[in-house]
Amino acid sequence: MSDKASLLQQPAPLADVGLRLEIATLFVQALNLEVTPQEIDPDAPLYGAGLGLDSIDILEVALLVSKQYGIQLRADSQDNQQIFRSLRHLTEYIAAQRTK
Repeated sequence: MSDKASLLQQPAPLADVGLRLEIATLFVQALNLEVTPQEIDPDAPLYGAGLGLDSIDILEVALLVSKQYGIQLRADSQDNQQIFRSLRHLTEYIAAQRTK
């Protein structure tokens, strides 16, 4: 198989850097974080030691995401721990589910 053929078969990334930066900017603005969107590590945990968000912060982010991207995030969803695991996970979820 040629290199070109193998490149064509590789899946595209689920979320692009632009969307990730857009979401990071929402975090910084809505939560008045003392970092720039570019400083947020996409793989760092959103809770606790990573970005340091608490459950109220996550609720606020969920409301923003719902309004901005047309995604319904439910507080009682078993998927929330995975969705909000990191900025990368949240971005991938939004990219796959967005209606706006």
